Amino acid sequence: MTGDALLETVDLRAGYGELEVVRDVSITVPPGGFVSVIGPNGAGKSTLLKAIYGLADTHGGSVRFGGHDITARRPHELTRLGLNYVPQLDNVFPNMSVQENLEIGSVPRRERLAQRLEAIFDTFPVLETRRRQRAGTLSGGERQMLALARALMPEPVLLLLDEPSAALAPTVADRLFEQLGAINQGGVAILLVEQNARRSLALSGYGYVLDMGRNRFQGKGAELLHDPKVVDLYLGGRRR
Repeated sequence: MTGDALLETVDLRAGYGELEVVRDVSITVPPGGFVSVIGPNGAGKSTLLKAIYGLADTHGGSVRFGGHDITARRPHELTRLGLNYVPQLDNVFPNMSVQENLEIGSVPRRERLAQRLEAIFDTFPVLETRRRQRAGTLSGGERQMLALARALMPEPVLLLLDEPSAALAPTVADRLFEQLGAINQGGVAILLVEQNARRSLALSGYGYVLDMGRNRFQGKGAELLHDPKVVDLYLGGRRR
C-alpha cells in the first residue's frame, strides 16, 4: 500500500455487547483505493464494516479516517465527513419512490440536491426511468443500484459496501461489479465485503482475508487471487 491512508483500523476489536467478533483487525484503504475483505461466513467481515461506521460496539483499537480518530463516532457524523455505508439488507425505503430515496440520501448536502440528482441519473439512467416508482417494486438488481446511488448522493470519498452482489443473478452481478469499477475510477474509494471473492479480488488493488475475526492473509488483489493457500482455503480450490 502506498500513500497516506484515507481509512485505517488499528488492532480493532468489536462486536455486539459482550460478544467480540472482530479481534485485533488492522486494514488500510488509500485515497481512491479499491480494497476487498473476503473470508468464510462468520469471519467478522460485516461486523468490521459496522464497527467502522459506528453500528457495532468497539471494544478496543481505533479507526482513523482522513487522519482523524473516528472510533465509535455516530453514523450521521461519519456521513457528513465523507464516509458512507451500504448494508446488505434493508438498504432502501421500500414504500418511498426512487427519487424520495435519493432525496433522503442527499440530506447532508441539501444545497446540491438538483446537481446530485442530475449526476446520479446520468450514472444510473434506469433509475431516472423509475424515479416515481416505489422502491419496493424494483427488481433485486435495481434495488441494489438504488442503494448504491443513495449512498453516493452526499458525495462521499469512501464507500463501505456489504455483500452488494448477494442474491443477484450472475449477469446482474456482472453489471454491478462493472459499476463499482466505474465509481472507483471516478475517484471514490471503496471498501468491499463480498462473498464473490474471485470477482472482488480481481477488481481490487489490495485485499484482506479474515478468518475467525482476525487478519489471516493480506496483499495485492491479484496476488491473493493466485496465492495457493488463499485459493485452496477461501476460493474453492483451483479451477481446472
